[in-house]
Amino acid sequence: MHTYIILLRGINVSGQKKMKMDALRTLLEKLGFQNVATYIQSGNIVLQAKDESIRNLEDIIGEGIREHFGFDVPILVKSKTDLERIVKENPFKDAITLEGNRLYFVLLKSVPEQVLVESLEQETFENQEFRITDSCVYLWCKNGYGKAKLDNNFLERKLKVQATTRNYRTMLKLLEMAKG
Repeated sequence: MHTYIILLRGINVSGQKKMKMDALRTLLEKLGFQNVATYIQSGNIVLQAKDESIRNLEDIIGEGIREHFGFDVPILVKSKTDLERIVKENPFKDAITLEGNRLYFVLLKSVPEQVLVESLEQETFENQEFRITDSCVYLWCKNGYGKAKLDNNFLERKLKVQATTRNYRTMLKLLEMAKG
């Protein structure tokens, strides 16, 4: 069995795409996944699966959600090893950056084109710092994410890849759950 972290984007936001976590856990168990656990209501799931293909997992979960809940939702699957590496490679490690709720991980579904990365890296944004890798945009928002120009939608447009954002605390909690 392999441990995976499943991140759903855009559920339970402003009354849109409502999904109860207990119903989601039940669905995933019916789909054959084991040790299914969720964290808060924003679509954070840790589970175990025999399948090693992330693409297959995304397809199975996506189809299950579509049939059960009646809508499509962007799904990002990361292995436990991938998530550990992403957190470990975080370039913003000083105490001031880690305190509060100002560090975000914009997890990328695919590797962005280098020309798009280089173009975005030339830009500066007041009270925001970022580093782009193949799998994540590390984002430090001095004044919080709510006022950030570099939000998920902006980064998806600029890098032309699907993404979903989680804060530092959520990433640590998901890692803790994955090790459990």
